[in-house]
Amino acid sequence: MEQNDTPQNEQPVASAESMPSMEEMLKAAELKAQEHYDAWMYAKAEGENIRRRAAEDVSKAQKFAVERFSNEILAVKDSLEAGMAVQTENIDSFKSGMELTLKQLSSVFEKFNIVEINPMGEKLDPHKHQAIGMLDSDQPANTVVSVMQKGYSLNDRVLRPALVMVAKAKE
Repeated sequence: MEQNDTPQNEQPVASAESMPSMEEMLKAAELKAQEHYDAWMYAKAEGENIRRRAAEDVSKAQKFAVERFSNEILAVKDSLEAGMAVQTENIDSFKSGMELTLKQLSSVFEKFNIVEINPMGEKLDPHKHQAIGMLDSDQPANTVVSVMQKGYSLNDRVLRPALVMVAKAKE
């Protein structure tokens, strides 16, 4: 058996010629840093593009959010104009045309979740009703006894509160 001069646990030391020089190590580190910087700049630009596109989409959505509703309401306007163009002086035909147009409008409201607020006989709800006066009545205090103007809500959010008169408290 031959004996080896290097112990088994030790690795042979690399010669000075095979080790990279400091300049080569610096160059490699600079290249790696440049790669990371380029990747970061690309990600930053991509983020800005996404943000810009999202802002444009939101702007377009706001501009054209009522487009479907507008198309539906145009049919109601057409019906009203057709009714106004009729030359007959028959009140009954005029009234039936108005009733059909009102049904058409109610259908549009239903499609778009616009709900009428008609609180006659209900307790005053300041979130849905606006009291404009008080009346003597047999009803309990703060009960709606007259509706001056109906209110409307859109998807459970009040568009316009109902204008109401409420019962006075009995003395």
